[in-house]
Amino acid sequence: MENTAVLREWYDRVDSDKTGGITATQLQMIRMYDFDRNGTMSFPEFVELNKFLLKVQQAFADLERGRGYLVPDDVYKGLVKIGISLDSPAFYTVCESFDQKRSGRFRLDGFISLCIFVQSARNLFSSFDTSNQGRVTLDLNQFIYCTANCRI
Repeated sequence: MENTAVLREWYDRVDSDKTGGITATQLQMIRMYDFDRNGTMSFPEFVELNKFLLKVQQAFADLERGRGYLVPDDVYKGLVKIGISLDSPAFYTVCESFDQKRSGRFRLDGFISLCIFVQSARNLFSSFDTSNQGRVTLDLNQFIYCTANCRI
């Protein structure tokens, strides 16, 4: 069963915290790269998800310095490494939202969750920013649609 080995490798990659179970947050990775929003992941979409996960895991490995966690400054550097730049207010708000214990430490699963959220928000923003101006105007219904699609 060659397929089983491939599936196990994929499952283990999604089970980033190695608990043996896949959480709703981890499943959001699939939704994030379901570009055509058909509820399934095509192989090209899977390839993009895999690239994203590898970049995030590599950024974490490059910055954690043997501690097993990142501090907010490292998280910022990690986001930049994967191609995401946020201003300070947005960055610190996201960090606060993902640091529920207020420890100032982000383990791999927390860093992945934060990156998933930011990348999902970015993908959704891009779908509204059709002129690539970096700005969008939303009515209430569109805003609710966006926030519902970004929740974890």
